[in-house]
Amino acid sequence: MAGTLSRWDPFAELSELRTRFDRMFDQFDGEGRAWTPAIDVVRDDGNLVIRADLPGIKPEEVKIEVEDDILTVSGEHEERKEEKEKEYMRRERRYGSFSRSMALPPGVEPKKIKAQTRDGVVEVTIPLPTEAKKEAVKITPTAA
Repeated sequence: MAGTLSRWDPFAELSELRTRFDRMFDQFDGEGRAWTPAIDVVRDDGNLVIRADLPGIKPEEVKIEVEDDILTVSGEHEERKEEKEKEYMRRERRYGSFSRSMALPPGVEPKKIKAQTRDGVVEVTIPLPTEAKKEAVKITPTAA
């Protein structure tokens, strides 16, 4: 009997678990439910760039704050009223409040952070502080 090897991806299992939890909690949610936008975090040319998927959300519905070295992207998206009358067979599009937070490296200057929206994606550019050069220290023990 020939066996096959397949590469184990622990993050794939976590993604599946998250999907199951999302479905489970969707059953208990009411109107105005909270949701979490998907984000990417990239280092690019001395900056930390965060991209959050916020399709259909206007820039004025997005709030970006930095407090105690924590960046938070949040807001609220209202459901269109005329669609409440329809009988949905399946509904996956999100509405309600949303929030994502992440810790920033020490030394980031909040006033230098910039944000823009394009094609349903909010992009936050955070200039990273310059790192102090690390110097090796050699310690020689002495006899007591």
